[in-house]
Amino acid sequence: MNQELYQYYIVDRAHRALRKPLGRDLGAEFASAGLCPEERMCRRFEIACAAETPAIMPFEKIVMRRSISALPDVFTEEEWETIKKDPYIHELGYVSNLSPNYEKIICKGLLAVYEESSKYQKRVIDALLGLCDRYRAEAEKQGREDLAEIFGRVPRQGARNFREALQFFRILHFFLWLEGNYHNTVGRFDQYMYPYFKQDMDAGIYTRETALELLEDFFVSFNKDSDLYVGVQQGDNGQSMVLGGLTPDGTDGFNLLSELCLEASCELKVIDPKINLRVSKNTPLWVYEKGTELTKAGLGFPQYSNDDVVIKGLERLGYDHEDAVNYVVAACWEFIIPGCGNDIPNISGVNFPLLVDRAIRAYLPTGGDFEGLIEETRKNIHAECERKIPLFKNVWFVPSHLMDLLRDGKKYNNFGFHGCGIASAADALAAVKTYVYDEKSVSAERLISALDANFENDPELLHLLRYEAPKMGCGKAVADDLGFWILDTFADALDGKTNDMGGIFRAGTGTAMNYLLHARKVGATADGRRAGEAYGTNFSPSLFAPVPGPLTDIESFTAHDLTRTMNGGPLTLEFDGSVFQNPDTIRKVAMLVKHFIDRGGHQLQLNTVDLDALKEAQKDPEGYRQLVVRIWGWSAYFVELDKEYQDHVMARQMYSV
Repeated sequence: MNQELYQYYIVDRAHRALRKPLGRDLGAEFASAGLCPEERMCRRFEIACAAETPAIMPFEKIVMRRSISALPDVFTEEEWETIKKDPYIHELGYVSNLSPNYEKIICKGLLAVYEESSKYQKRVIDALLGLCDRYRAEAEKQGREDLAEIFGRVPRQGARNFREALQFFRILHFFLWLEGNYHNTVGRFDQYMYPYFKQDMDAGIYTRETALELLEDFFVSFNKDSDLYVGVQQGDNGQSMVLGGLTPDGTDGFNLLSELCLEASCELKVIDPKINLRVSKNTPLWVYEKGTELTKAGLGFPQYSNDDVVIKGLERLGYDHEDAVNYVVAACWEFIIPGCGNDIPNISGVNFPLLVDRAIRAYLPTGGDFEGLIEETRKNIHAECERKIPLFKNVWFVPSHLMDLLRDGKKYNNFGFHGCGIASAADALAAVKTYVYDEKSVSAERLISALDANFENDPELLHLLRYEAPKMGCGKAVADDLGFWILDTFADALDGKTNDMGGIFRAGTGTAMNYLLHARKVGATADGRRAGEAYGTNFSPSLFAPVPGPLTDIESFTAHDLTRTMNGGPLTLEFDGSVFQNPDTIRKVAMLVKHFIDRGGHQLQLNTVDLDALKEAQKDPEGYRQLVVRIWGWSAYFVELDKEYQDHVMARQMYSV
């Protein structure tokens, strides 16, 4: 590890103090001039490039960092109010959650696509090259002949070697953020970078150790400006890197570069890039063991995706085989296609516990049987999807000239719906089936009265439902089966529905931040959850499910086929930090992950948590600045999170093996 580089950018973060605001209200300027959206985005990019000050530290090999602290919006608040009256504006209105075709541009260079580009794209390229030329001049001024030579080549021409390719990627990635896009993903890094890496390794230019050192320098570059890329919480920035996985010819793509990426992440212990590992039933155990070394480090990755399930599921949704095989993940875990994908994988979410609660309250007083309650729930899920689908018409994004330049069209235009709170919803139905219908030990009147009172009037029933009732993830077939029935019903509700962009709607098993946001909207539920209490994250048990151990959890959540819910959303397993004090644990956890994949699980993420350290970090944030935890589909520094997210991590089930 380059200790000077790490100390400056990761520990001291000294470069952040050197940033300055742009000092202009561009929205007001552009509004006064009556500029169209295309011109505004182009002009802001030109202004931002001109305002950036090249900065090169003597100890870094991969350069470019932000010197302006924030990008002013291209529209005024009043203009946004007018814009939002007609089209549907997703999130911030700027392009996000896409994976561009880095490979093509890194190979060809920007001049190769210049003539075929639009007038705005040509201006963007010119502005980009202008800043790169200033970096070259700064390198020459400092006597950095290595960097001057690189910037003399890229990004005008294609990269010739591994270091040029890494710097080219950094340039493209840097400028995507500077354009105003966010959640810019990395894609299948070890596939499109491997030819450059292998060429240099075969030529003896690098040893394993020197290649790793360069790769670590590159990894640090993701963290130079990541504090400016803020999502729901600090760390939610979408810099997701995918490693391994099947290639179009059916071979396993895991290679030496994949392995070194895992080692670099483990050595640096930084939250970016966020590592995702594609695996299958043919993946050897040693690859899982390499991944588990990262889990041991407490980074909350790699996140695993199962090619055997995901590729089949994407093809089932209409993705061509060559695209499905090439899938990557978006900011968190949603499956997207690099280069030609234009999906919005997080356009909405369905609040399952709310819909189940409505069914219970409306149906139980009728005296009908459990099959009738199931039908009422089915109707609610279908009705909710029918209600939401028309909301997402005439979707509009602020133009993105650079992102469009880095893509090969917009082949897929599908919308993803998250399925939130699956375990709480399934557990509520299982409790009603068990106690109201099967055992008849709890009357409908008693249950609804307790729900209305938030269980204040019936602590005995609260205990029964919260701690003794069947729970998804605990090996109880009644709860597991109901959970998968909900997902199948969800998929049925979206099946055949199309959007006005020509795409379909995809059902998924994720929650994102809705494990808190959706839960706030729901009162007490029949699984023993009190009003406002959080759901489990993604496709995972509730926070108070007495899961015997991770094996039971895995077997419950892999009990049925998931190829119909291919928007993504992982099972999350939390391990107590003391687990890895046992030298045999790496192999045991690796075998556990392999068992999940072999059983047909679609996605899995693991988190290693030291509860005592988390408690101390809340008391002394400055002393725990580098403490990393997994949130939902991304990792963050614990002390930079809002307390409610910190508390949720601390409340999750923690396993030993």
